[in-house]
Amino acid sequence: MMGCTQFRTAILSNPHDDRADLELHAQSCGECAQYALQVRRFERRLEQALRVEVGGGRAAKATVVPFRSRGPNPRRRMSVRRGWLAAAASVLLAAVVAGAVWLASPESSLAADVIDHMAKEPGAWAVTEVAVPPPMLAMVLEEAKARLRPSAGLVTYAHSCPFRGHQVPHLVVQAEGGPVTVMVLSHEAASRPMHFDEQGYRGIIVPVPGHGSLAVLERGSGSDLHAVEQVAAQVQGTIDWIS
Repeated sequence: MMGCTQFRTAILSNPHDDRADLELHAQSCGECAQYALQVRRFERRLEQALRVEVGGGRAAKATVVPFRSRGPNPRRRMSVRRGWLAAAASVLLAAVVAGAVWLASPESSLAADVIDHMAKEPGAWAVTEVAVPPPMLAMVLEEAKARLRPSAGLVTYAHSCPFRGHQVPHLVVQAEGGPVTVMVLSHEAASRPMHFDEQGYRGIIVPVPGHGSLAVLERGSGSDLHAVEQVAAQVQGTIDWIS
């Protein structure tokens, strides 16, 4: 099944791509459908920006600009033309860069990096009843200036992991449906909650105002997203922030 990252990459490559698998994904993922709509709107605006009116009211590409002689100095005319084209190129480049920044989804990139990190720690998904010793859990959470109350659930895995240039707590909580991973991302501010379903992982990134975000996910195609949301709310409600 196509994931959100694959869908968005395909849409950025060709906004007018109408393949059946893309349409199927858009029907099942409202966020990606909205993303595709934004990309196509930007594409239309960019096409309009690349056209200027020339003599006779006809539209032409911005690189085709008529210049009428206003004097005997051809060098001056060439200098003016080059200056105009340089200015136009700068404006168009700024529009493209701004559009790319606007279209890029930081949360999508963050979700992809979380999933990539999960693939490097397969041992974290063990089903067990053995809890992490409280001193070790406290030491791991200290990196994020946080403490976790016992009501958070059975924590069976707690490591301090390198992630995007920082050490972040990587926890596993045993839920009814199996292990659920929680990453405390105090350096990653999310603008809104975001669900993701990628490469065999399902989860949610939850913003924590003033303290970054939490990434919570399960592994397996049969994973229960509702259970993931419950664990996210449970953990978020039992974290005490030290500062």
